Amino acid sequence: MKKLKNNIRRNHSVVSYRENLEHLYTFNDFPIFMGCTNEPFEQDMFMDMTWTIDIDSGLIQLLDLVPLEILYSKQHMDATGATWDKYNDLLAKFISSEYKGDILEIGGGSGKLAKKVIAINDSLKYFIVEPNPLIKETDRIKIIRSFFSNKIKNKENEIGTVTLSQVLEHAYDPEEFLTEIRDFLPKDGKFIFGYPNLEFFFSNKHTNAINFEHTMLMTDFYVDYFLNKTGFKILKKEPFGNHSFFYSVQKGKEIKLDPSIILKGKYEKYKKMFIDFISYHEDMIEKINLKIQSHNGEIYLFGAHIFSQYLFSFGLSKDKIKAILDNSPIKIGKRLYGTNLKVNSPKILSDSLNPMVILKAGIYNDEIKKDILENINPNTTFI
Repeated sequence: MKKLKNNIRRNHSVVSYRENLEHLYTFNDFPIFMGCTNEPFEQDMFMDMTWTIDIDSGLIQLLDLVPLEILYSKQHMDATGATWDKYNDLLAKFISSEYKGDILEIGGGSGKLAKKVIAINDSLKYFIVEPNPLIKETDRIKIIRSFFSNKIKNKENEIGTVTLSQVLEHAYDPEEFLTEIRDFLPKDGKFIFGYPNLEFFFSNKHTNAINFEHTMLMTDFYVDYFLNKTGFKILKKEPFGNHSFFYSVQKGKEIKLDPSIILKGKYEKYKKMFIDFISYHEDMIEKINLKIQSHNGEIYLFGAHIFSQYLFSFGLSKDKIKAILDNSPIKIGKRLYGTNLKVNSPKILSDSLNPMVILKAGIYNDEIKKDILENINPNTTFI
C-alpha cells in the first residue's frame, strides 16, 4: 500500500477560520482517487479520511486534503446516464435564460453542458477552464487547460457570465473561490451554476455526498451564506428534483453580509446525521456480506466510483465479487482505483443465469435497475 504523505492539513473551520473542529470519524487508508485506472495496483495511493465538525456552524469538513494536482490528475466524470442527460438539458436552458455577455465555464470536463448551451445560443462565445478536458476545442468552444484562479483575466470584460456544474462543492476554501469569481466578473456580471443537494444525499445515506473531492457537507444552507458574504445577490434558486439546485446570482455593488443570515442550529442536526450515516452502513454491510456468501450465482457490484470505495471501506467482502459494473465508456476495461477489480459494462449480465448485483448508487439506483431488468437480464436480483 502506497500512503500519501504530502497532504494538506486544514485544522480550521472554513466558515469562521477558527480552530474549533471536533473529530467525528476516520476511514483508515481510503483510496484518494474515485475513478478508474490502467496503472498497476501498486501505484494506487491511500490516505486516512478524517471527518470533523465545526462546533459553531455545524459544518462537517475533512481534516486532511489531497493536493489538487494529485487529486485531479485524471478525469473520471463524464456525466453518463438518463438523470445526467436531463440535468444538463435543463441546466443549459436555465443558463440560456439568465446569462449576459460571453460565458466562462469552470471545470467543464465532459463538455456536455457547453455543447448544449451553444446549441441554444448561436452567437455565444464559450470558454472552458479545465485541467483535464474530455472535450476538444472548436471554433465555438475555447479551452484553457488550467485550474481557475485570479491569474485568468477577463480581457475587456467581454465575459459577462461565469458558470459551473457540480464544481463549487470541490473548493477547499469556498469563500476564497467565490471571491475570485466575483473579482473576475464585470459590474453586474452573472454567476450561474448547478449545485448538488448534499443534504438530501447525506440524510438518505448516499455515499457520494462527502469524500476527498467533496471535502465538506456544504449544504445549500451554507452556499447561500457564502454567496451573500462574497457579494452575490441570489436572483433565482430552483430545484432539480432531489438531485441539485440551479442558482442564478449577480455580482453586487458592494460586499455586505446580510445580518439576518445566522449560521446557528446545525451542529446537533448534522452531527446526528453523520453518526446515523456510519451506523447505517456498518449494519448494512454486515447483512450484505451474509447474503453474498449464501448466493449461488455470479455477484457483481455496480459503480466504478466512490459508491463502491465506501462500501469496501465499511467492510464489504471482495471475495465473491466477479467485477465492477458501470455504464461510463471512460471506465469500462479499466480497474477501480484502490481495488484489483476490473470494470465491465452491465451487458456482461446478459449471459449470466442467476446474477446478483449489489446496487448502492444513491439517487441513480432506479434508472440503473430499470435498464438492467428491461434491456439486459430480467433475472437479475439486487441487494
